[in-house]
Amino acid sequence: MFTGLSAFPLTPLAGDAVDGAAFIRLVERLAAAQVDSITALGSTGSYAYLGFEERRRVARLAVEHAGDTPVFVGVGALRTSQVLANAEEAERAGASGILLAPMTYQPLTDDDVFELFRTVTTGTSLPVIVYDNPATTHFTFSGELYGRIAELPGIASIKIPPVPDDPQQARARVQEIRNRIPSHVTIGVSGDAKAAAGLAAGCDAWYSVIGGTLPEPALRITRAAQVGRFGEAAAESERLAPLWQLFADFGGSLRVVAAIAEQLGLAPEACLPLPIQGLTAEQRARVAEVVEELGLGSPDIGHRGP
Repeated sequence: MFTGLSAFPLTPLAGDAVDGAAFIRLVERLAAAQVDSITALGSTGSYAYLGFEERRRVARLAVEHAGDTPVFVGVGALRTSQVLANAEEAERAGASGILLAPMTYQPLTDDDVFELFRTVTTGTSLPVIVYDNPATTHFTFSGELYGRIAELPGIASIKIPPVPDDPQQARARVQEIRNRIPSHVTIGVSGDAKAAAGLAAGCDAWYSVIGGTLPEPALRITRAAQVGRFGEAAAESERLAPLWQLFADFGGSLRVVAAIAEQLGLAPEACLPLPIQGLTAEQRARVAEVVEELGLGSPDIGHRGP
């Protein structure tokens, strides 16, 4: 279950409130595309900007509209008690697992983070994905901490940052992590531009931003890698280089993905939580050009193979 393509949809807002209809459209689109799992309330889903009731509603909508597709739910929060409450609601909603990032305002120590995961794995029956995202949490996991946490009962997967550019170094990085964790714990790569490289280096899963809005190109990369056609996966990733460049030029993936979803009519205008502003008109025009250039405007939702 913690392998293949896990698609991270936006949580669209309208008038500073969750747009349930738009979110349902995104989830149903992913289920129809037959992604391997859907992760609601990840960073792309703006979990850190939503209140408890909003997150509870989103978790329930995700499970209700995902069909047979497993749903993982992000439960990260500043306080452990809040994490436990979010995890309880995810379990009540019928989630298949939870995604946990160590959110912080004050700097966290390794022992702080270990104790967070120990407490949460003790307090929920759901499998836990360790979310290592130093760009947003400002906490960096060491290899030793990966190993400590992975030994806890209930840990199912580790979502790692992008792998190095050099293929040999990438394989060494993944193997270094694998040597520290139990065999049942999967390794999932993040950083969409490096996903093909991460899968080729031995990662079991891709936790994908773009897969949450445009599942087809993400599935082509994943399916090719799963059958060992790493050259095809790399070629598809290279084809998407203009999209990856937008991520680099516009401060990350969130604003770009939101602009694409808005352009395709999948989300309302200005769908991000304030104070996050969307892209400017000039930037949106560039996104539209890339979407048209790459033929991303009308994906074939039913396609699974590379």
